[in-house]
Amino acid sequence: MFEKLCVWLFVLVLFYNEPAHAQKKKETLLSEKVTQMMEWASKRSVIRMNGDKFRRFVKAPPRNYSMVIMFTALQPQRQCGVCRQADEEFQVLANSWRYSSAFTNKVFFASVDFDEGSDVFQMLNMNSAPTFLHFPSKGKPRRSDTYELQVRGFAAEQLARWVADRTDVQIRVIRPPNYAGPLLLGFLLAVIGGLAYLRRHNLEFLFNKNVWAFSALCFVLIMTSGQMWNHIRGPPYAHKNPSTGQVSYIHGSSQAQFVAETHIVLLFNAAVTMGIVLLCEAATSDMDIGKRKIMCVAGIGLVMLFFSWLLSIFRAKYHGYPYSFLMS
Repeated sequence: MFEKLCVWLFVLVLFYNEPAHAQKKKETLLSEKVTQMMEWASKRSVIRMNGDKFRRFVKAPPRNYSMVIMFTALQPQRQCGVCRQADEEFQVLANSWRYSSAFTNKVFFASVDFDEGSDVFQMLNMNSAPTFLHFPSKGKPRRSDTYELQVRGFAAEQLARWVADRTDVQIRVIRPPNYAGPLLLGFLLAVIGGLAYLRRHNLEFLFNKNVWAFSALCFVLIMTSGQMWNHIRGPPYAHKNPSTGQVSYIHGSSQAQFVAETHIVLLFNAAVTMGIVLLCEAATSDMDIGKRKIMCVAGIGLVMLFFSWLLSIFRAKYHGYPYSFLMS
């Protein structure tokens, strides 16, 4: 009887100690994972992960930290120019967080390259790159944990706002100094100053209305093509479908655009404007009638052709656009 009682007591001790032992083991494993993540983050702001690291430090519990991961394809044979641009912005964001005074182990940044973690792409049923996903510290990712790249663009500031929405971690983006802009502006001012100095005895060109009209027209064309939107949102230049390899230069949504799209619209607007100028010159010029006819025909051709293409772009982006012209 005494022996049976001892056995039951031993079983009860094991039963009550098992949860405590499991909890201690869980805390030890979590501490090891956080320590390892902090060590990697101290060396590289964006931790490079393969399939094994992803399964261990992202998918497998326990985990009390959030992960923001960029799935990309940076190898040269992939020819993903957008991936390189997005990677630069992602590095800026990760560095801003890593070297911030508020840096903690609450959130880490990582990347998975297709050639190093193709099994991860298959696991997540992912067929496009770049893609940004947030893996919360608790629970599974929701739909809002997938970054809307086509709408927001991949500028570090836009990514920082998205991270703040998902993790409550505020990141102040600090970009490395870029002297290209000031140097280019200085060079341009130096060229203008040099030309003005060389022609200091004849500055009538500064009062030429055609020079000022051309400058104003260039500024208007640049602004109306969407360059300011590109500067704020930082969209990709174009989009290449990794499955088919097809490159899209026109975004299919009216809420977003590619950089290449703004260049195309700028070219079309400039061509239409040139056509209008030729028509005006043909009507008011003192040239002989033959040249004026050529200018008139060229002007009509430019307006009809490029305005038709502009309407085609509008119809592609604004579905149900009711107007058409020639080839639209």
